[in-house]
Amino acid sequence: MRPRLGPLSYLLAAGIIAAAIALRFADPFPVAQLRLIGFDSYQRVSPEQPDPDLPVRVVDIDEDTLARVHPWPWPRTRHAELVDTLREAGAAAIVFDIFFTSPDPLSVEAVASRLPPEMGAELTALSDGQPPNDAVFAEAIGRLPTVLAATLVNSPTEPPGFRWGFAVAGDDPKPFMRPFAGIASNLPILNEAAAGLGAINWFPERDQIVRRAPLILRFNDTFVPSLPIEALRVVQGASTYTLRGSNASGQTAFGQVKGLNAIRVGAAEIPSDPDGSMWLKFRQSDPASYLPAWSVLAGETPAEEIAGRIILIGTSAAGLNDLRATPLQDSVPGVDVHAQTIEHILRGSFLTRPDYGLGAELGLTAVLGLALMLLFPRVPAVLAATLGIATAAALPVAGWLLYDRAGLLFDSTFPMLALLALTGAITLYIYRTTERQRGEIRRAFAYYVSPVVVDEIIARPDKLKLGGEIRELTVLFSDVRNFTSISEQLSATELTQFINGLLTPMSEIILKERGTIDKYMGDAVMAFWNAPLDEPMHPERAVHAALAMIAEMRKLNVKWREDFAAAGRSIGEVRIGVGINTGDCCVGNLGSVQRFDYSAIGDEVNVASRLEGLCKLYGVPIVIHEATMKRVPELAALELDVVRVKGRAEAARIFTLLDALEIEGSRERLVAEHAGFWSAYRGRNWDVAAAALTTCHELCKGLGEFRALFEERIEGWRLDPPPADWDGSYTATSK
Repeated sequence: MRPRLGPLSYLLAAGIIAAAIALRFADPFPVAQLRLIGFDSYQRVSPEQPDPDLPVRVVDIDEDTLARVHPWPWPRTRHAELVDTLREAGAAAIVFDIFFTSPDPLSVEAVASRLPPEMGAELTALSDGQPPNDAVFAEAIGRLPTVLAATLVNSPTEPPGFRWGFAVAGDDPKPFMRPFAGIASNLPILNEAAAGLGAINWFPERDQIVRRAPLILRFNDTFVPSLPIEALRVVQGASTYTLRGSNASGQTAFGQVKGLNAIRVGAAEIPSDPDGSMWLKFRQSDPASYLPAWSVLAGETPAEEIAGRIILIGTSAAGLNDLRATPLQDSVPGVDVHAQTIEHILRGSFLTRPDYGLGAELGLTAVLGLALMLLFPRVPAVLAATLGIATAAALPVAGWLLYDRAGLLFDSTFPMLALLALTGAITLYIYRTTERQRGEIRRAFAYYVSPVVVDEIIARPDKLKLGGEIRELTVLFSDVRNFTSISEQLSATELTQFINGLLTPMSEIILKERGTIDKYMGDAVMAFWNAPLDEPMHPERAVHAALAMIAEMRKLNVKWREDFAAAGRSIGEVRIGVGINTGDCCVGNLGSVQRFDYSAIGDEVNVASRLEGLCKLYGVPIVIHEATMKRVPELAALELDVVRVKGRAEAARIFTLLDALEIEGSRERLVAEHAGFWSAYRGRNWDVAAAALTTCHELCKGLGEFRALFEERIEGWRLDPPPADWDGSYTATSK
């Protein structure tokens, strides 16, 4: 059913789109975090793979090395030994991810200063002529291109001697970069001996995950390279960094100042974010790229793992607190991230967040949102929801393809959530509008046809025609015994209240058991199961409804007895009879062209009606056809007879339920005696059958009328025995 939507639907959609765009411009933490989670998911789906041919290795001062070689801190002579070993093995350059900010605490001078004067002087005399540890280390790093670490701080300091130059093309990028007032580095003797100095600052997101690596940082009015890019400068023998900002040659920014676009060092050109950082496409930590420091010192590392490579020296020892979180791993050594940054640059497959990314994302959100806004009111609610969800779901796929094929980072999470919000709101609006229109149809038709037919018309307008289908139904008829005598005792008002008070709880029971009420006939009700909706357990539900109706009648009789006693009157005990049958019926819109109703007809419906009439004959509240009982074998029942109901030639067994009877004795004995009765009766053993009837009546007073009926039949058979082909069946002569 297509709803009639007015301008309010378009206004609602436009408002959602505008609110989404405004929220993205504000970019609160949850929005930014969702964007980063989306970027992380791309990397988890398609992470970078290790490349053993890249000339980068990590010499790891791990837990095993500290146990084998020396606890931390190491004397500087040990570091010098490590540098010399790497130089002799042919390393192209060495990069220390370790600070040497103070003199060696394990040098002779430092140890002597901590001893008593006499012992200190003796130790100094023994080492006379040996160079200080820091000098030994400085000489070692001076013999091989070495890059040392520094960190930018907010406290003002004097700058160390820098070995690089910077050239800026285009706009000045400093306004886009975080300023630092000071720099903390190593001992001057070490800085002077080193070929380069690089910053190891990290700028993780608020969730403390490292996703970007700084390449160039701002120190007052100048620049400082990061440790990875400084390693590349040193190994190439370059002297200058070229920073290309917005509006430089080939970098059109339409006059807007947008910070850095790219950084060139030697032969490498690196796309950059406006603040001088780059997005990293991470890989899992690769054990093959790690060389244990103890193995290098012992000469056990293969020479081809060192020769011609950039060697980073760092630590994975947990106690030294140099661990970072990445999109792929919760904890990796900081030196591993530096190594991956160098690999990323050498590989040349850069991951970039275009400066037009935000505009493209907002434009896509607006275009798709407007398209859906125009489409939604023209299609049903289910189709609208499907289209909206499908469109939103396509965005992460498109984002991942751009990431995987082109190395571009576009945020798909926010446009996706914006479109889902739009889809949800408009779908809900369409649904509510549709329901309101359905309500109008229901109210208009309710005066003429049943609610069941109204629902069918709303769901399937093509069903607004005469016709039906053959379905297996379980049909129930219920009627009040001796209703005429009861009605004669009541006024019209009282009779109306009585009928309403009876049919209301009976109807509630039927509906609770998922039945369909076909019609009311004065004090009687007809219901069926398994139409219009499928109900696989329709026999069970019908039988349970019958038992619940009998139990409810006991409560109603208590209430009526009290109500009429208060008025000094009595209508006696009210009883109902329930007949149930299962079989194929014709069910559908039945009637005339002018007026029809949803109903069931057929021989099985007539049988159910006849069974309800037999309740009075056998004196039981429920009579059930064997076709129904076969479907509910778990319920305890007593066979009542083999009957040919009026209008039907074929005989069938009929039953009643033990739970509907008021049993005074043992249920097991009652069932056994009742079975004995039928065995004797059909075997023409009239005396045994009569005795069994008496016993059954003693165990269940509710079988009094059943006993009287069969005692009368037995007496008749005594006088006029049945024919030889008698099958024990009975033919009912009335409805």
